[in-house]
Amino acid sequence: MHHVHTLRTRLAAAVLVAAASFGFAAPVHAEPAAPAEITLTLVRHAESAGNASGLVDTKTPGPDLTELGRTQARQVAALLADRGFDGVYASRMVRTQQTATPLARTLHKRIVVLPGVHEILAGDYEGSKEADAQTGYMVAPMKWLRGDLTARIPGAESGTEFKQRVDSSIDTVVKQGKKNPVIFSHGGTIMIWAMLTATNGRDYAAKIQTDYLRNVGRVVLKGNPTTGWKIVEWDGKPTLPTVPDCVSTGSGTFDPTTFAPC
Repeated sequence: MHHVHTLRTRLAAAVLVAAASFGFAAPVHAEPAAPAEITLTLVRHAESAGNASGLVDTKTPGPDLTELGRTQARQVAALLADRGFDGVYASRMVRTQQTATPLARTLHKRIVVLPGVHEILAGDYEGSKEADAQTGYMVAPMKWLRGDLTARIPGAESGTEFKQRVDSSIDTVVKQGKKNPVIFSHGGTIMIWAMLTATNGRDYAAKIQTDYLRNVGRVVLKGNPTTGWKIVEWDGKPTLPTVPDCVSTGSGTFDPTTFAPC
């Protein structure tokens, strides 16, 4: 048996020498390619009936957009139409899907609903005054920003649960191969997730006080889930273009520039 083993060893060596003499080399395992950089645009929904009421409203499906909100949706579509988005996404809530609709129609894309980018759940604070959020609804999220992801909104979610569900939805978009997606989400979700996740998130901590995301405000990040994200744009109160009034006909109300229903 020893002679057989020695013979096999010599044969293997001879094969390698022969391969080298003919210009063949042992296979080289290349390093995996670095993950592609993704531009991720997060847009807050337009004004909803919940916003107009001044009350915290995080339940699904939630209220529709107001008349002003429908105009804002058309305006933000005109504002962002030339950014080359390769996917349009929205949360499971009606107000984000309605906000995304004009842009999706302009780009001839289908809106994909993501299960984890809905608003931070209010729990026991559902229906409370938005003006009181800093002493109620947003107390736990402020703790998340200070590093305590175990803090829980009474009757709702912890920071760990919140971040996991948003991360999961973002990962889904990335796995679909998108390089420049836009996601219509919610003010609290966008701001808190971006500051928790971005490598430069701490630099934007004051934005909650100085440049809070108004309706159709946006945050743009570059990077990917593997190497990390960096905030590159924060526009809490964008300057919106003027859009023509909708035109009423016997069959409905239409945008005169896109002929899409208003």
